Amino acid sequence: MSDASPRKTPILTVQQHILQEQKRFPGASGEFSWLLSGITLATKMIQAQVRRAGLTDILGTHGETNVQGEIQQKLDVYADEVLIHCLGVRESIGVLASEENEKPMILRHGSPNANYAVVFDPLDGSSNIDVNVSVGTTFSVMRRPKGDKVTDPDEWLLQPGSQQIAAGYVVYGPSTVLVYSVGNGAHGFTLDPSIGAYVLSHENIRMPSAGKYYSVNEGNRDSFPREYNFYLDRLRKGALGHQYSSRYIGSLVPDFHRTLLKGGIFLYPPTADHPTGKLRLLYEANPIAFIAEQAGGVASDGRRRILDIEPESIHQRTPLIVGSRVEMAEFERCVSAG
Repeated sequence: MSDASPRKTPILTVQQHILQEQKRFPGASGEFSWLLSGITLATKMIQAQVRRAGLTDILGTHGETNVQGEIQQKLDVYADEVLIHCLGVRESIGVLASEENEKPMILRHGSPNANYAVVFDPLDGSSNIDVNVSVGTTFSVMRRPKGDKVTDPDEWLLQPGSQQIAAGYVVYGPSTVLVYSVGNGAHGFTLDPSIGAYVLSHENIRMPSAGKYYSVNEGNRDSFPREYNFYLDRLRKGALGHQYSSRYIGSLVPDFHRTLLKGGIFLYPPTADHPTGKLRLLYEANPIAFIAEQAGGVASDGRRRILDIEPESIHQRTPLIVGSRVEMAEFERCVSAG
């Protein structure tokens, strides 16, 4: 006998949720939900390939180097192409920018109906695919700058993260989970493969005010700034009242997803090799920071709020420290103490 039982609460798909949230935008016409449906469709296609990795010729390197100087994986290229394809046909999008490409893609920024720019990291942590470790996609949506004659795509993209009107990520793990926000809390949806839809599973996520985990690549500790090592030593010695455990996957999205749900702190400090940080401000740090703040957390570059940074280039890098309020307050004290 099957132990399956009828669902006691109504199913709410991400498309239904987006339509509800869209009502918060004055004069909403459906274009915003149509835009986000392009992201959800693309991530379903990406997760299908991730699920089959090892069974098809999708693992390994593509043989090319991206604008970041990194060797592209085959799945990087596939994910990038899928997102560009699914978003490129949305008439409300004027500019697309991908971490994988040197220059933004100008679609129809001269059209009065093109009201949005979308930036994304198609497959963060893709080098982990070969060893079956979770990876993710991040995305950010910005509104067209004011003015009728906006011709420079940089004007669309080089806005501080506080100007994002939507952001989110998808983690491809034991299940595929989409977390997004339009500035009204952070909400999580799990892909139900039986119906092919993202279904609400984590409504109005709140990051715990404190946690038991810290997440950082301790292999680089010798090149961290002194205040970071001082802070980590305090966590390891129980200075905040309890013992912390280290958890580090090496893929930003699943590492942050754990921090979002369980609390604690994720750190990607500057190092000797990357003194200005390694993560990309537009593609990774901004959407993660947006979600963190919507869930009650805090995100910093070590000196200032991530969402206040005025970007100077579309591939600008930054350190990222994000987590619960208690751990972030202690981090700020350590930095202030020098």
